[in-house]
Amino acid sequence: MELDVVDLSRLQFALTALYHFLFVPLTLGLSVIVAIMETVYVMTNRPIWRQMTKFWGTLFGINFVLGVATGLTMEFQFGMNWSYYSHYVGDVFGAPLAIEGLMAFFLEATFVGLFFFGWGKISKLAHLVVAWLVAIGSNFSALWILIANGWMQHPVGAAFNPMTMRMELTSFYEVIFNTVAQAKFVHTVSAGYVTASFFVLGVSAWYLLRGRHVELARRSITIAASFGLAGTLSVIVLGDESGYAASHSQKMKLAAIEAMWETEPAPAAFTAFGFPDQEARETHYAVEIPWVMGLIGTRSLTAEIPGIHELVELAETRIRQGIIAFDALQSIRAANNTAAIPDDVAARFEDTGRYLGYALLLRPYLDDPRQATDEQITKAAWDTVPHVPVLFWAFRIMVGLGMFFIVLTATFFYLSARHQLDRYPWLLKLAVFSIPLPWIAAEAGWIVAEVGRQPWVIEGVLPTAAAVSDLGATTVLFTIAGFAAIYTVLFIVEVTLMLAAIRKGPDEDHEPEQKLLPEALEPAE
Repeated sequence: MELDVVDLSRLQFALTALYHFLFVPLTLGLSVIVAIMETVYVMTNRPIWRQMTKFWGTLFGINFVLGVATGLTMEFQFGMNWSYYSHYVGDVFGAPLAIEGLMAFFLEATFVGLFFFGWGKISKLAHLVVAWLVAIGSNFSALWILIANGWMQHPVGAAFNPMTMRMELTSFYEVIFNTVAQAKFVHTVSAGYVTASFFVLGVSAWYLLRGRHVELARRSITIAASFGLAGTLSVIVLGDESGYAASHSQKMKLAAIEAMWETEPAPAAFTAFGFPDQEARETHYAVEIPWVMGLIGTRSLTAEIPGIHELVELAETRIRQGIIAFDALQSIRAANNTAAIPDDVAARFEDTGRYLGYALLLRPYLDDPRQATDEQITKAAWDTVPHVPVLFWAFRIMVGLGMFFIVLTATFFYLSARHQLDRYPWLLKLAVFSIPLPWIAAEAGWIVAEVGRQPWVIEGVLPTAAAVSDLGATTVLFTIAGFAAIYTVLFIVEVTLMLAAIRKGPDEDHEPEQKLLPEALEPAE
């Protein structure tokens, strides 16, 4: 079997991204939970809340360090494995990543040290501000990364320059306030809050089952259950918003998620269960719920959701338009300067230039898209269909777990409010075994998001096959092996340190009370 550099490069990035996202959600959520706990400590002045802040803060610190270590290497992959992508869209894509490094990461790196080493050295109020700045910095970091990713899903605020062969920024405002990016940010961050809540809930439940650190565990469960319930509801709402955005900007992704091969009369049914067959282009044993998909995807009773076959026909039309744009581009490039471009060539590119990326879908079949046969155009059009079974099941795993999260967090919220956490040991055991489930849901969500936009690295603009570096398969395989080894070691270190800290439990807090304000700001007696 011949090794494909494109698939290997995708595998490498998927491997490192999914490894990295094992750490990110916990960082996002724990940073806020720790800040909430310290807020309660400052408001109540009760040492138990300081003890909780320090304990969960320690676990946050372990995860934070390893999350940073795994994240830094990913940025270098754009230049290493995706050099043409970096050249093509670096003007746009690089801006939010640079801001993330300069602003958000700087904020995190500056204040995370002050959080851990500032106890007893600065006032309670100052330390509380530091805790919230760490949380804000962590979430700001996610914001700018997701703005960049959202632009890949829905490229706005940029235009292609045929003379430089690059996408150039036209409106940074549109990039920042991209509807896809904003929905993705809140959805992803909320998923992080759920992940951290289940982590705190599960560890605290384990302490209650063991009869250890009971007061800390009870209060932690209260925070985790309420925060997790709010986070889960937010995930559901913003997931719906993301789906609605996809119905406008990524119709093929939505159709693939539902395994909707044919366009159905509005409102379309939701396929709750079935076995999509990519080869036969049908879904076996489909169990459908009438109207639901139409209501979710279009928020109306009359708007249609196009099926895969209809979207493939549309892609074929756009490929033919893209070939015209490609031909005009060659004439523009041959002219060498703007003044020498014939008016008819400029007009053709103006009319069809937005479909240039579709012509590049033919590159796996031949070097010059203008020489493509009808059969090759049809094959390229069907290449716009992502892997339907993977999307279908990943989406349903994510949604199914989301429903479970609502039930479990609501149950613990109720029991905590009634002071009945000890009455159901089986429920505490369920919380312990549920710790990894939010990670599974989050990873499934990223699979839906990223596999769903294939074959595009930039939706409708740049195919994935055209974005890779000119590397040999052996080189990419070597880096895959290296990254897999390093990231696996880091994951093992993470788990080992976390388990050790959890077994040890919180340290006894014998420190003197911190002053709320520095002495210089205290009122005179």
